[in-house]
Amino acid sequence: MPPSPRFPTPSRRRRTPAAAESDPAGVSASIRVELPRRPEGEGLFVVMNPNSGVSVVRADPETVIRRRLSRARVHVLDEGEQIRAVIAAAAASEPIDILGVCGGDGTVTAVAHLARELGVPLLAIPGGTFNHFVRATGVESVDDAIDALQAGHGVSVDVAELSIDGGETVTVLNAASIGVYPAFVAERETLQSSFGKWIAGIVAARRVLRAAEPVDVRLGTRRARVWSLYVGVDANVPETVAPMRRYRLHGGVLDVRVLHARSRVHAVGSLAFGRRTSAALRRLGLIPANTSAFTAESVTVSVRSRPDGAPLFAYDGEVLGDLDEPRGDYVARVRIVPSALRVYAP
Repeated sequence: MPPSPRFPTPSRRRRTPAAAESDPAGVSASIRVELPRRPEGEGLFVVMNPNSGVSVVRADPETVIRRRLSRARVHVLDEGEQIRAVIAAAAASEPIDILGVCGGDGTVTAVAHLARELGVPLLAIPGGTFNHFVRATGVESVDDAIDALQAGHGVSVDVAELSIDGGETVTVLNAASIGVYPAFVAERETLQSSFGKWIAGIVAARRVLRAAEPVDVRLGTRRARVWSLYVGVDANVPETVAPMRRYRLHGGVLDVRVLHARSRVHAVGSLAFGRRTSAALRRLGLIPANTSAFTAESVTVSVRSRPDGAPLFAYDGEVLGDLDEPRGDYVARVRIVPSALRVYAP
């Protein structure tokens, strides 16, 4: 492989804070929509995933949902149940006007995809460890979500679509990525409460990169060897290699960030400190430039297989593809879909 090229940063990349054109709730007034008001949950079907991780919701969400939305249908997933099959059966027995979900980012993304297929609004209730997308809409608790439903307040947000080799398309709410970044974030989160963000970042980056191998990709017409390639939904504000939380709900672009594989030591610095601190360290000559970023409406990434298997794309806490099934070289395509999902929001 030739040396990794520097990817240009187009001038149209926006660094405007997310709240610059927002109402007091932090959500742009331009994307607000009126959705059906259902004071008692009429026509609502809610899927709850009790295995979505450590819930940050203080009250038991099922108890609150059943108490405040007495006419809603609530289904708690059993182990092994498939969300698509559960929702298909529910729609066959009684029309679904609003699709609800209580779970982590992966569960919310799966149900959001089906809400788009059914053409109905989504009621997203935080019930996982991080709840990145739900929090981005301004919903911090089960009561926030129910208040929005009962008032009929919502937003129309962008999503992305991801497919491999032209196969089945999945909806992406936060980000898709390949390489070490998903593993780094998970490791950092487990250490952060004990060591603080910077030290946790350094330790996590060292642990993850110790056994990691770079990924050979072709992005458009350019080839690169990378530690990670991140594709976020809409432009994000924080100057990091890959923002964990989504900060914008609209804008019509993908936020692409590349961490080039120049050395493990340099990658530790870029992952642990983020782009702003890394930029300061580069000015001091301590870390060479090894990150690049740009925005686009769509990206095509050709991924080369390795002897130990092909690196797989992760999205919203899930992995696209069967980990037990070997895969050769493949092409991943991601495209932005503006205003593709209606979601209840305060």
